[in-house]
Amino acid sequence: MLDLAIIGGGPAGLSAGLYATRGGLKNVVMFEMGEPGGQITSSSEIENYPGQKNPGESGFDFMSTWWGQCSHFGLIHKRAVVTQVSQNADKSFNIKLDNGEIEVAKAVIVCTGSTPRRAGFEGEDKFFGRGVSTCATCDGFFYRNKEVAVLGGGDTAIEEAIYLSNIASKVYLIHRRDEFRAAPVTVEKAKNNEKIEFITPATIKEAYGDNAGLNGLILNTKDDERDLKVPGIFTFVGLNVNNAILKQDDGKFICEMDANENVKVDLKMKTSVPGLFAAGDIRTEAPKQVVSAAADGAVAALSALSYIENLH
Repeated sequence: MLDLAIIGGGPAGLSAGLYATRGGLKNVVMFEMGEPGGQITSSSEIENYPGQKNPGESGFDFMSTWWGQCSHFGLIHKRAVVTQVSQNADKSFNIKLDNGEIEVAKAVIVCTGSTPRRAGFEGEDKFFGRGVSTCATCDGFFYRNKEVAVLGGGDTAIEEAIYLSNIASKVYLIHRRDEFRAAPVTVEKAKNNEKIEFITPATIKEAYGDNAGLNGLILNTKDDERDLKVPGIFTFVGLNVNNAILKQDDGKFICEMDANENVKVDLKMKTSVPGLFAAGDIRTEAPKQVVSAAADGAVAALSALSYIENLH
């Protein structure tokens, strides 16, 4: 039996693994199908992590050193997809994997994070991967010296628009309001960039194209419809939490969730089920920042340590 199962290999999961193993647990497994690092590895720029040696580096470069440190004290990385977490009669937890295997653990920390939300305009699904993208660092290269659009008004949208301005010939920033959720300094930086044109308030009515991919967007603006002829649109309109593994066979969640199906936790990252903890983007009121996810992971691990000690 595992002492602790950590599900998810982003900043929260890695931090939890570091604190748990350094705290003395000997049998700690982090379940993550891909390379550790999480969603932040797709970010083009990070400059707000305290003590960061190279502000402005990519998310991939920033996270590249984390696994080495977090595995130093014995954290095990198992490449597997977890499909469900359930509890046994003896209060231990079953970790069900997609290959049919079941691991059993005394405690679990869920750090499955979130994924980019679809914007919902007509043609989005049709051209996803063929002109519609949610990752500028992944796909920006394909639009070198071409015009592209960015949809969104948060920090990620503005930061990625700035990043794309170094690749594309022009970037159209589309947002449904004149005001932005992004930090004022970031918005000002974008407004001072001659390659970025703000189109506000506006929404995307339709994406159109042909078999080769996206050709353009029909926008609803405050004045009239606008035909924006671009081969690429990057959407950054929020995140959906990855909570599917917490659903039980009867369709209900194993623990209490809030109205948006984020996991309810207290200040110690405890869920309503003893021995089950949640950290990072999946928990209620998460700021969805790397620094807070890492902190959540540390808090959850310390709570798990205390819980496991009291089992004996």
